[in-house]
Amino acid sequence: MLPDREFFDRLADAAKAETLPRFRTGISVANKEAAGFDPVTEGDRAAEAAIRNLIESHFPDHGILGEEFGNVGLDRDYVWVIDPIDGTRAFISGLPVWGTLIGLYHKGEAVMGLMDQPFTEERYFADGKDAFYRGRDGNRKIATRPCADLGQAILFTTSPHLYTGDIKTRFEAVQSKVQLARYGCDCYAFALLASGHIDLVIECGLKPYDVGGLIPLIEQAGGIVTDWNGGPAEMGGEIIAAGSAEVHQQALAILKG
Repeated sequence: MLPDREFFDRLADAAKAETLPRFRTGISVANKEAAGFDPVTEGDRAAEAAIRNLIESHFPDHGILGEEFGNVGLDRDYVWVIDPIDGTRAFISGLPVWGTLIGLYHKGEAVMGLMDQPFTEERYFADGKDAFYRGRDGNRKIATRPCADLGQAILFTTSPHLYTGDIKTRFEAVQSKVQLARYGCDCYAFALLASGHIDLVIECGLKPYDVGGLIPLIEQAGGIVTDWNGGPAEMGGEIIAAGSAEVHQQALAILKG
């Protein structure tokens, strides 16, 4: 038995109960990376624990790949991919572009997904066939927008400072051709793409939990998500998401080098 939208909502609500009360409260932050800054908060850990508890209670035969508490049963047919707070840097800065990401993989393919932004009260969900938005301005099915020319595209990336070496050169080559480039939206940028507001999201160094919940949203809204070689995006790495096949093809031709 597969989970339904109600169960995904339960997961998102359980995470929201842990993250939203801690947002903009000056909570303590731990650094997971000795040589840099990879922040984690008590909200990250509490939200993932809440999500895991529900999954383990209702789908004990499913695997779990999570950011904060490791992995269980990755060889199972169904694996949940969890990022309790994608955009922790935004979270600790008071910027409401972070989100809770929950994806479900079947034999390695992302088939269902959710992105929840509790502060703005926006929830995006892909049920295996279609993608949907629910927010203050109503509920609706969403779709990416047509854009046939990279020169007319709006591009988002988390930060241009994350790129180095050859991948920086290739990213900047794409950026130089788009109509508009904006930075700093983390997972929220992918949701904007699925909703038809922007055309292209390019990222580097992603983990599976950074993208697992987002792939179904974009694909089931009519978009395309791959790595920079045009292969599957489920395991992360350098990722490109586009609202149209034309923009994806034009940007990919540059990113491949």
